[in-house]
Amino acid sequence: MHDVAKAAGVSISTVSRVLDERFPPSRSKSAERVRQVARELGYRRDIVASSLRRGGTGTIGVLVPRLSDTVMALMYEAISRAAHRMSYFTIVASSGDDPEEEKKAAESLLGRRVDGLILATSRLDDELPSQLRQQDIAHALVLRTDGVSRSSLGDDEQGGYLATRHLIDLGHREIGLVAGPSFTSSARDRQRGYRRALEEAGLPCREAWICESGFGIESGEEAGMQLLSGTDRPSAIFAVNDNLAIGVMSAAHRLKLVIPKDLSLVGYNDIPLVSRLPVPLTSVRVPFDYIAMQAMELLLAPQPPAELIQRTLPTLMPRESSASPARRRRAAAVKS
Repeated sequence: MHDVAKAAGVSISTVSRVLDERFPPSRSKSAERVRQVARELGYRRDIVASSLRRGGTGTIGVLVPRLSDTVMALMYEAISRAAHRMSYFTIVASSGDDPEEEKKAAESLLGRRVDGLILATSRLDDELPSQLRQQDIAHALVLRTDGVSRSSLGDDEQGGYLATRHLIDLGHREIGLVAGPSFTSSARDRQRGYRRALEEAGLPCREAWICESGFGIESGEEAGMQLLSGTDRPSAIFAVNDNLAIGVMSAAHRLKLVIPKDLSLVGYNDIPLVSRLPVPLTSVRVPFDYIAMQAMELLLAPQPPAELIQRTLPTLMPRESSASPARRRRAAAVKS
């Protein structure tokens, strides 16, 4: 900065003000000269040093189970965009579904002096958020909640209700659920929405047709085989994320069932892939960018907001994978 000031013939304070990206760029001749000299000299602002002078590093740590999960990758990218709009930079660490690995990853990020943590890893029995509260470390949960911490997520119960209600409105009365892992609030609440829709329609909830699973494609295929292999099978399935739904599609293909003629299927999250499948998947869309911005605002709020847990309504995206079960009945009549 001293070299730039000397070459431009201005004070160091002028250089500091002109090159500070937090302020709107000045269009004065001296400011243009400073920027030109900075480019010629290859000046690069020391972000860590300037942030430490302000009492922080301008960096947010983000914890996800795995970046190979499309939802988590999309969520991280949305958080990164939201952070950039607020002049922050993000770094990410993954921990699988292991609470001990999550704790180690959090300690590693905090060791790099991040200004706060956003957790997409939180389990319902997770101790990390409680430990962060006790240590007064700024944090927020995203896509999941423990019911206590600052949290930004979709309204998962309403999303599960919308998915199941859609199948009921099409005429389905035998609806299975690939439920995901019970240790996450998202899977738990989507199942609640499924049960609420069935109860509201006066339909029985068959526990044998509710398969707890992981969140991956392999888990969806395994659950699909379990639900669809026998003669007493559901006419429709709601899978609590799109990966699980893709796994169910694979199982249906192995069993020579045609979607949606033999089986209607609804997923959740509406990842970019699902609208481009050979049979486009009906899914519940989650507004990742809005949830990410809310998470950043919750994280950076100096005082606890009036609503610690902020839920955003999802949207049902109907596509070709869901249809009336009448197709199935007509096909059976033709065969007979």
